Amino acid sequence: MQDKSAPEDFDVVIVGRGPVGATLANLLGLCGVRTLVLEREARTYHLPRAVHFDDECMRVFQAFGLADAILPHLILSPGMLFLDADGRMLLDWSRPQTLTPMGWNLSYRFHQPDLEDVLIGGLARWPHVTLRNRCDVFALDQDETGARVRYEDLSNGKLSEVRAAYVVGCDGARSLVRRFIGSGMDDFGFHERWLVIDVLLKRERDDLGDYSIQHCDPRRPATYVRGTGTRRRWEITVLPDEDSQEVAQPAKVWELLSRWITPDDADIERAAVYTFHSVIAQQWRSNRLLLAGDSAHQTPPFLGQGMCAGIRDAANLAWKLGAVLRGGADASLLDTYQSERIPHVREFIELAVRLGGVINTKAIEAGLAAGEARENAPVKLEVKKPLLGPGVAFGELPLAGHLAPQFTLSDGSRSDDLSGYNHVLLAETAAALSPHFRDALSQAGIKILSSDDAEGVGHWLRAHGIIAALIRPDRYVRGTARNDSELDRLVAAITPPTHVPSAA
Repeated sequence: MQDKSAPEDFDVVIVGRGPVGATLANLLGLCGVRTLVLEREARTYHLPRAVHFDDECMRVFQAFGLADAILPHLILSPGMLFLDADGRMLLDWSRPQTLTPMGWNLSYRFHQPDLEDVLIGGLARWPHVTLRNRCDVFALDQDETGARVRYEDLSNGKLSEVRAAYVVGCDGARSLVRRFIGSGMDDFGFHERWLVIDVLLKRERDDLGDYSIQHCDPRRPATYVRGTGTRRRWEITVLPDEDSQEVAQPAKVWELLSRWITPDDADIERAAVYTFHSVIAQQWRSNRLLLAGDSAHQTPPFLGQGMCAGIRDAANLAWKLGAVLRGGADASLLDTYQSERIPHVREFIELAVRLGGVINTKAIEAGLAAGEARENAPVKLEVKKPLLGPGVAFGELPLAGHLAPQFTLSDGSRSDDLSGYNHVLLAETAAALSPHFRDALSQAGIKILSSDDAEGVGHWLRAHGIIAALIRPDRYVRGTARNDSELDRLVAAITPPTHVPSAA
């Protein structure tokens, strides 16, 4: 029966409570945005899915105060090795075990239910963030004043509706929000069935190793991943003539695993066939409706960047929604979300597809071209984080669109914790800025981080030949200044905060 009372009103409704939706909700909570999260399921999905995230994701979790709670659930990844059918190394993608300029390690392994529990539990800290489980969204419509979201409470069959200024679909590959936007998909041509097997070891098998292994065997490519605790995963190609249901039966699964383990070694937690896709939605925003995570893009898992891309989406979008809803920024700021994120996610998907070619030995040369050849040694793969596409950043200035480093403060703490989820200006010394500049920055809510706070700030500025850098809340460089006149321009562009620069 339809509830006839006036619909509740929110700033943002998030459809989907997975890692991307929960991350976005935490960031919006940090921004003071009235947020409702609607999730179809009653509780966290209990089986593992994503198993890797990187230093940039950890920095996002740090931004809303949950990094320390997540850390005990993680192990460090030493990297990934690509072996041919005879066990010879084709590609060496080792990861350093030291902290990166982000202030965290480059590669973490995790159990997705553990991560989701921490992210969802963190929502209780924000009194203006509401989570409703067992709520199935079935209709969206919008007008010039906002959007209407209709959903069914699956626990009692009651139909309800809410109003919101914006709706963000974090509702996965079969996204309902994407269907209401009406977006087509750009297809990168990689669609393959793989059998994903998660096991729990019953006894020590240290010989399996900590590295992820890509077995580039033309007969049947396979991937091994060490998980947290006793968890281990294999992903094994399903051949064209094989039936998806039959290949996932226990007898067949153990036959496929027999190269590595037997039933004496482990219990199977889950075996299921997944089709890996490589697609990007053509339209991430239709006025009041937006997409993030798998609803906007899907990638083969060979780079471990699927969930990472969604976390980056949330980080890019959250501060912009906050600025529009709370800071008076023009709604056109939201148009920079897709323009900045698509080139970044496309580069990762294209590399994942190329590595898929190596693993399947269909295009080894193309894949090896992604790495650096070394004499008498396997090709070394170094993956550089892509730059943002055109958007808010001043594109012609040095470092615009790059990630800014995180500095160690004089007391040993991290600089993001001092600057908070705000714009911050990096400068050699705050005293060198005129009182007018300091006042304008203060009025705009922009903090100053200088060498007085962290010695590394001055070293970094000098190394890049700049005197100041403006860093966005998502830690990307919005603009830099090589001299006082460029600094004037930088400050003028961001004060008052209602002004949004045109796309570079």
